[in-house]
Amino acid sequence: MLLADSMALNCFWVTLFLFFGFLGVVFCEQDGFLSLSCGGARAYVDSSNITWVSDDTYINTGNITTINYVEDSGTYSSNVPLRFFPESQRRNCYKLPVENTSSMVLVRAQFLYKNYDRHWKPPAFLVSLGTAITSTVNLTNKDPWIEEFIWPVSKATLSFCLNAIPSSGSPVISSLEVRPLPRGAYRSGIGGFSNKSLRKRYRINSGYTNGSLRYPADPFDRIWDADRSYTPAHLSPAFHIPLGLNLSSLKESPPLDVLQTARVLARDDFLHYNLPLDTFGDYYIVLYFADILPVSASFDILINGVVQQSNFTITTSETSTLYFTQKRITSLDIAFRRIRFYPQISAFEVYEIVDIPPEASSTTVSALQVIEQSTGFDLGWQDDPCLPTPWNHIECEGSTVTSLDLSDTNLRSISPTFGDLLDLKILDLHNTSLSGAIENLDSLQYLEKLNLSFNQLTSFGSDLDSLVNLKILDLHNNSLQGIVPASLGELENLHLLNLENNKLQGTLPPSLNRESLEVRTLGNLCLSFSTMACNEATSNETPKVTVITNRKHTPHTRLAIILGAAGGAVFALLLISRSVFLYINKRETEAADTTSAPIDMRNWNAARIFSYKEIKAATNNFKEVIGRGGFGSVYLGKLSDGKLVAVKVRSDRTQLGADSFINEVHLLSKIRHQNLVCLEGFCYESKKQILVYEYLPGGSLADYLHGPNSQKFSLSWVRRLKIAVDAAKGLDYLHNGSDPRIIHRDVKCSNILLDAQMNAKVCDFGLSKQVTQSDATHVTTAVKGTAGYLDPEYYSTKQLTEKSDVYSFGVVLLELICGREPLNHSGSPDSFNLVLWAKPYLQASAFEIVDDSLKGTFEAESMRRAALVAVKSVDRDASLRPTIAEVLAELKDAYSIQLSYLASLGHSGEA
Repeated sequence: MLLADSMALNCFWVTLFLFFGFLGVVFCEQDGFLSLSCGGARAYVDSSNITWVSDDTYINTGNITTINYVEDSGTYSSNVPLRFFPESQRRNCYKLPVENTSSMVLVRAQFLYKNYDRHWKPPAFLVSLGTAITSTVNLTNKDPWIEEFIWPVSKATLSFCLNAIPSSGSPVISSLEVRPLPRGAYRSGIGGFSNKSLRKRYRINSGYTNGSLRYPADPFDRIWDADRSYTPAHLSPAFHIPLGLNLSSLKESPPLDVLQTARVLARDDFLHYNLPLDTFGDYYIVLYFADILPVSASFDILINGVVQQSNFTITTSETSTLYFTQKRITSLDIAFRRIRFYPQISAFEVYEIVDIPPEASSTTVSALQVIEQSTGFDLGWQDDPCLPTPWNHIECEGSTVTSLDLSDTNLRSISPTFGDLLDLKILDLHNTSLSGAIENLDSLQYLEKLNLSFNQLTSFGSDLDSLVNLKILDLHNNSLQGIVPASLGELENLHLLNLENNKLQGTLPPSLNRESLEVRTLGNLCLSFSTMACNEATSNETPKVTVITNRKHTPHTRLAIILGAAGGAVFALLLISRSVFLYINKRETEAADTTSAPIDMRNWNAARIFSYKEIKAATNNFKEVIGRGGFGSVYLGKLSDGKLVAVKVRSDRTQLGADSFINEVHLLSKIRHQNLVCLEGFCYESKKQILVYEYLPGGSLADYLHGPNSQKFSLSWVRRLKIAVDAAKGLDYLHNGSDPRIIHRDVKCSNILLDAQMNAKVCDFGLSKQVTQSDATHVTTAVKGTAGYLDPEYYSTKQLTEKSDVYSFGVVLLELICGREPLNHSGSPDSFNLVLWAKPYLQASAFEIVDDSLKGTFEAESMRRAALVAVKSVDRDASLRPTIAEVLAELKDAYSIQLSYLASLGHSGEA
């Protein structure tokens, strides 16, 4: 009696625990629900107590309407909202926030037509999640149509898109739901889940025939359909025996109501579920078992006639789950063969396995985003450029962008960002208002077709030499001047070179005169492979001596010939004399450039004027390279007094004119500030342009944060703030302390150098611009700078202001806070661009994105102040950014707060 009472009491407490625990899960999990009424104007709560909201916040395309219709159940529904998308919009995407607290999410969508447009033409379209096309919806076959997916969470936002199929009508959607799933669910038995998703085909509550079951019975709002007669099948009564079952082994956490019913084999040897599949593919099967009978049954489990699990036993008072995968099947038969007692099953799920293709590289995505901004158009580029369908103007091979066509846009210049599209094979920039030299394409090693026609280009530049795979180069209808460079003939794969309608002249390089290459030259001053042909053409522009033939040589004619010959000789002599004079004058001018420059500069602040011989000795004949850039190389040098210096030698392609070089040295000589790298001297002889700077042994900030031997663990928060304050002081001097004002134009981590005491100095004014007018608000100039740091407003308007430096410095601050580069080469597309990724977090003072090496070491208010000024500095609207002086003031406050915090903990200032 006591034993019976004890067992009854235990059952009561178990049941009570399960009941209240189950309720707790319900209320907890609903917090992660997102239920969108697509096209709906207001929020409402449905009969299951689920709150539905308008989808306006999550999508910015499409039109809305409402419809009245009779549901399959016979219920009349009035004013049901719909959102539809004109067929011209290829990709229409919802941005769905997902919580990383769950490893998987359920995504469910309903698509409804019901002749809302009165055209009686139900549409067909593709549905995609992320980069994967997950299904094809055809509302001619079924209306409404419901799709449900289980998706692995890898980032904070999931892209759910409706993709139009040409001539197949406008995609339409009525509802969209996101539900969190239990951690670790739907992963077992599938061999890794990093690149797989699941599309629901069946979810059956076995033995239950009274309609479907969902929330609140299932706290994750899965829909469990009733058990129908799947032939050939053996029907039996449903069992409903509530017991305190052990649920701990079920990762998927099926609801108790589902486990308490089962289909049971009452006679014969086999229990079957024969399930038709409409798609040939791979499938994932989950079977649920619970001991709800007073016997422990044993049976074999067969799929499509093959034994998958032999002698499977249901243990008393236990639940269990089995997982199977089936590859390349078109139908599915799940069977249970009796061994001992009664085969039974409580529920099962069947999913089609959908591959998730890899995303395009982060470098490519970031570059394309910057390029889109430069066009001045909204090209509709969002998410991945290649998948599930390519963006407009883009073609791909898999996840690689291989073709970009921006013709007829107002691009104006080929920015350095184009150089990041490393896999391009076709680039079409015809009629894009390009001018100047062809540049920033030298890294496109795979480029096969380049169309730059119908622009105002004036120079070939030097980048074309590197395009070794180029097959077609179209440059017709530009303003190219001078001669055609011989290096074009070294492009062995080139088979069409179109130079028509330019201002070129002279002899074409012999290397272009080959059978495999077609060269088009019409519409130029003179272009020919024959030197004589061009000489004859150009001689038409000079006076001629007329020789009259076919007449008798009278004394008068002889005199005319003699005078003509004499006149020709005199004219030739004059031409030769003029050429000699110009040559001598040119040599004297060049000599004056090299000899007078030091004299002009002796009164400047440059510490020293070096001879080229001294430079060679100091660098040990240019032995040790300590840096490279677009200007050339930087060498470590040691002066005769033992002082170490950094020697910057301009490469031939970046050589400045004499006046430009003198102006640069003059500018650098006047700059003296403790947070700016000091110019020690210069050399300008032997056709060399060399600048000698003080040497800072600490290297660059980029080396510490991102170098191959990154030492960011040694950069505490207080030290990072000190570096930021130092750099801001240097920029503040350039903007406000020098005359004329100077805009750096290439602020980045690699241009912030550190001395032995970790004091920071800003370097490299090679791209800097002087603002000579005191009241000037900007300088209009060609865009220069580094991708990831480049001010988008400067990029689009070419108007350079001090706020452009502030933007770039804001990116540096984000690097110091987050410990990652501006353009990331790994991770999800949402995190490719540091500015776009970090701003939402930092605006909300969400410091989970702070560099892991800093966590637990910073004072929150210090971090908040630095983060806030960083976010303000990278505002797209330059007028909303602070000045560098205001940035400096905020950083000083953040630095002081952190110092006080460390002092309170008994640490030193550099802890």
